[in-house]
Amino acid sequence: MSERSAPLYCPYCGEEDLRPHEQAHGAWECHACARVFTVRFTGLLSRAVKR
Repeated sequence: MSERSAPLYCPYCGEEDLRPHEQAHGAWECHACARVFTVRFTGLLSRAVKR
């Protein structure tokens, strides 16, 4: 079991009206700009990030 958190806003338009996309696992649809997108974790940096 792996619970994932849902995105809080659309990365394209910034709106918060998001719903799970039924045709693709892990995809979200934005009802403001009509885009379908996924958010994917790529990995960790091998070194510490200094700010």
